[in-house]
Amino acid sequence: MYKYYGLALFAILLDQWTKWVIVKNMELGERIAVWDPWLGILSHRNRGAAWGMLEGQMWLFTIVTVGVIVGIIYFYHTEAQGKPMFQVSLMLLLGGAIGNFIDRLFRGEVVDFIDVLIPGINYHFPIFNIADAALTIAVTMLLITIILEDQAEKKKVKK
Repeated sequence: MYKYYGLALFAILLDQWTKWVIVKNMELGERIAVWDPWLGILSHRNRGAAWGMLEGQMWLFTIVTVGVIVGIIYFYHTEAQGKPMFQVSLMLLLGGAIGNFIDRLFRGEVVDFIDVLIPGINYHFPIFNIADAALTIAVTMLLITIILEDQAEKKKVKK
């Protein structure tokens, strides 16, 4: 039942370690080209939610994040048992939520550093971090899980 919590812990530790490396070794706004111009490491701070929305609303982020964490743990123990993909997605979601929550609590802002330019359309994707990546992967996995479960349920009803 608890075996997937290690995945959440891994996501939190990787997220916090990478952010620590950025804060300790780079000036705010400094960029290191990884695969120029499409990928770089850019020291950036975000006081809002995704894409800087709701900047400075710390009280709201605290309430929402605590609610999300409680909800994830509840669903993990009540709905996800025996469903490995659901369990993995919930633990990645938990790790990502806690990773950014730690930043908000102790820094008052989230450290972002992954800078991506999408070639062809020349779109500069919002700068993100490991916790954001874990959240995105988790939501994608949750959607796939829901779709697959819905399809399986429809097949059962037809039989």
